Amino acid sequence: MLTWSDELVLDHPAMDATHEEFVALLAAAEAALAESPPVALASYATLIEHTRAHFGQEDRWMAESGFARENCHSFQHAQVLELMQEVDRLARELGDFGPMQRVLPELGHWFRVHAQSMDAALASHLDQIGHDPATGHIARPPAARPITGCGGKSCSAAPQPGETETA
Repeated sequence: MLTWSDELVLDHPAMDATHEEFVALLAAAEAALAESPPVALASYATLIEHTRAHFGQEDRWMAESGFARENCHSFQHAQVLELMQEVDRLARELGDFGPMQRVLPELGHWFRVHAQSMDAALASHLDQIGHDPATGHIARPPAARPITGCGGKSCSAAPQPGETETA
């Protein structure tokens, strides 16, 4: 079970608060599933709603701060949310809680890596450009080229016409 710890703190107060809530809701869903699968449905639904808002918030920040619409960070959000919704559907419609039993612990593993990589890069990017998460104001606008990667130094901007991407 994932627990909130200093290794997950990104020094971005809005992101950290959302992440801490995600970790708590994930733990609640895991505990509810251990107690009773039908009881877990409500906790899991709360986790999905939070995750939808959580990813939506980060996706808005990326859009405001120069990320291309097709960036890999947002793509990963969409994949994870789609998986979570399918797991919910299987539990509700078919009474199949096996996928939920497998997915909840894996969400914890995924989140730790995602937060320490993609979200850490996003937090750094937002800090570098002076992005205000409350207003969307950017003190130091990014370069005109859209960011297609995660926003970190290892990710590249979208290739311009006539350029080729390098690995």
